[in-house]
Amino acid sequence: MSVAPNNLPPAPLQEADLLREWLRPHRRLFVLTGAGCSTGSGIPDYRDGDGQWKRTPPVTYQAFTTDPQVNARYWARSFIGWPRIAHARPNDAHRALAGWEQQGRLATLLTQNVDGLHQRAGSREVIDLHGRLDDVVCLACGDRQPRAAMQERLADLNPAWLDLDAAIAPDGDADLDGHDFSTFEVPACARCAGMLKPDVVFFGENVPRPRYLQAQEALQASDAMLVAGSSLMVYSGFRFVRSAHEAGMPIAIVNRGRTRADDLAGLKLQADVGAVLTAAMA
Repeated sequence: MSVAPNNLPPAPLQEADLLREWLRPHRRLFVLTGAGCSTGSGIPDYRDGDGQWKRTPPVTYQAFTTDPQVNARYWARSFIGWPRIAHARPNDAHRALAGWEQQGRLATLLTQNVDGLHQRAGSREVIDLHGRLDDVVCLACGDRQPRAAMQERLADLNPAWLDLDAAIAPDGDADLDGHDFSTFEVPACARCAGMLKPDVVFFGENVPRPRYLQAQEALQASDAMLVAGSSLMVYSGFRFVRSAHEAGMPIAIVNRGRTRADDLAGLKLQADVGAVLTAAMA
């Protein structure tokens, strides 16, 4: 099913009708969501309509764990950016998908987002592919603490940074160009003095295998796949669409701009995710 003649996106009502018709025969829907689901909650995304980076790519796991300056820079920016994530509220996209689950139409929701907004909206069958920002883990002993507790420790160690303001960036980051991060103090694990890291998958780091297998099993138990708000440029998400395609599963994509899997989808809608999902559920 094509988007529309001459590749022009259809009118909003037509988009919802197309998605509603596609959804009609499916009873066990597997949904993969990306940053486009959270932009309506005030959380910026990384990529433009062509799937290209809007900004410098995120810090890598290797740099975070081996370069003290990079580590301090990450936590300083996160210290300023975290309140926006903590206070973010679900938008229409999150609420629509939670509603689909309550209606028994959505079997599993696999999200690439790390903000926890699907759960705040009421979704229960959620797999956080890349982890959650609201949890902090020690890389040495595995001890965990809430991100809110880490925020308090950062504030105690860095009172001069409390009044700084900066533009919000994706995933709880903030733009602090020009600051000297060598003075920013990062607390160590209270149990073993090991390095602390948000419990999210950094670039250069692998998705934990048990989580990947859980998502693959959920996909195999589904009868269709919907991608909502993701360009699928990151392989960890794209591989699930490829698996669905290889299994002959119907695939639909709702996303502003192109995605890595446009040629694998039977239905592709370039549209606002929240508006279309909400209208399609009506």
